[in-house]
Amino acid sequence: MSKFITIDGLDGSGKGTQSQLLCDALRSMGKKVRMIDFPCYDSESSTLVKMYLDGKLGDSPSATNAYAASMFYAADRYVSYVTDWKKDYLDEDTYLIANRYTTANAVHQISKLPKEEWEDFLAWLWDFELGKLGLPTPDLILYLEVAPRISLQLVKQRSEATGQKMDIHEKDPQYMDRCYEAALYVSERLGWERICCYDENSILPREAIHQTILEKALAL
Repeated sequence: MSKFITIDGLDGSGKGTQSQLLCDALRSMGKKVRMIDFPCYDSESSTLVKMYLDGKLGDSPSATNAYAASMFYAADRYVSYVTDWKKDYLDEDTYLIANRYTTANAVHQISKLPKEEWEDFLAWLWDFELGKLGLPTPDLILYLEVAPRISLQLVKQRSEATGQKMDIHEKDPQYMDRCYEAALYVSERLGWERICCYDENSILPREAIHQTILEKALAL
């Protein structure tokens, strides 16, 4: 099997950038690398995800319950795995780097639930995606920790600079606060490697974050 690494974090945490930097660094060392992004926005498998994020199912994240939203994302992952990257996962010489994965469902969806339901939801989610759907389990999960206020500021700056529309998650500061709290719980509960990516006022230099990520990846 490949060495399967997932990088996740709140919106604006730099997970896409860090996933690409890790891929580039591993390739420069002569490693065989495949990067996968979730959701797969260029595929029709993400249709329900896009409807949800665009607000077509309701104008707030809570309008779609945790289990329904989880199934949208899980279906997108399942289709992409079966039709695209399964062969890379089965290749023992490949580093498979995922920008988001089941991890994102864990953080974003339990934030919609009362805390007393978090444990049951995580058990259901892991069994559903990695058990019943047969999706691969990552060898290493790296969670980029960024305070919600910094995350929101970065998302807003990105939107203004690129014209990219903010989705229903990114427009809701209270939702982002709940996701941050959920991420601390889930990463502790499931043993993810949490990397603090910010100081009091801003995100840390991306190269410093990258070095920490690269060291952990090479230690696999």
